[in-house]
Amino acid sequence: MASLKDIKRQIKSVKNTQKTTKAMKLVSTAKLKKAEEAAKRSRQYAIKINEILSEIAYKINQYKVGGVESRYFNKIENPKTIDLLFVTADKGLCGGFNSQTIKKVSSLMKEFRAKDVKVRLIAVGRKGLDFFRYQDEEILKSYVGVSASPTPQKAKEVIDPVIEDFNNGVTDGVILIHNGYLNMITQELKTVNLMPVEQIPEPKVISESMMEVEPADEEEAILESLVKKYFEYNIYYSLIDSLAGEHSSRMQAMDAATNNATEKVNKLTIAYNKARQEAITTELIEIISGMEALK
Repeated sequence: MASLKDIKRQIKSVKNTQKTTKAMKLVSTAKLKKAEEAAKRSRQYAIKINEILSEIAYKINQYKVGGVESRYFNKIENPKTIDLLFVTADKGLCGGFNSQTIKKVSSLMKEFRAKDVKVRLIAVGRKGLDFFRYQDEEILKSYVGVSASPTPQKAKEVIDPVIEDFNNGVTDGVILIHNGYLNMITQELKTVNLMPVEQIPEPKVISESMMEVEPADEEEAILESLVKKYFEYNIYYSLIDSLAGEHSSRMQAMDAATNNATEKVNKLTIAYNKARQEAITTELIEIISGMEALK
């Protein structure tokens, strides 16, 4: 059995850990509020621009609207090269937040390689980067510090080379994977077929007049600009959404760690009191035995 001194040292150590996890929980809670507001503001815009582009893709492919020909909207049946662009956190201590994204990326890699499709990895966030480097996987591009403080400019820097490779025929598709924020206690893993633009199964409105329009140069330029904004904003939103999910996951992890530390302190305190009582009882027995021997 551990000595009183050892138990006391353990209690002190666990209490120090408890203070740290409690402080980290408070920090994550404060950061979550800010990230949650940003994610909620961005979500509606992201949903709407996705709906618009998906409907445009449907019209172009099903009705050949205006005779527009764009690689962004043409589904490639037998892709040869796919980019997996995934977002993880730069830091740990957030439960299974990062591992869910990593498992999904690993699953997609296995699936595509079984079909002899070349997979290129683009890592945003240190945790995913470190994992796949440890697995001796080649990382095409990596970005550290972006997921911790997302901005539209940083999102543009991430997606521009990806757009260029896709547009030039270097790749046949781009899939975006990130673990996003659903609510205070739940995260949601999201996988988006970013390029080519994913079509909606049933469009809301198909205008006959739109189907007969011949494209003008400026209209194609507007469509090109809209598509690039769609790609950029999807990356930017994934960074914001991932950040909110990271903070909510870390808040839960630190709350669980704090509760575990409290339970551990209680158990150690009971053990300490029991050991102290046994020591006192032993001393009393020795004193009484000594007194009886002197009689």
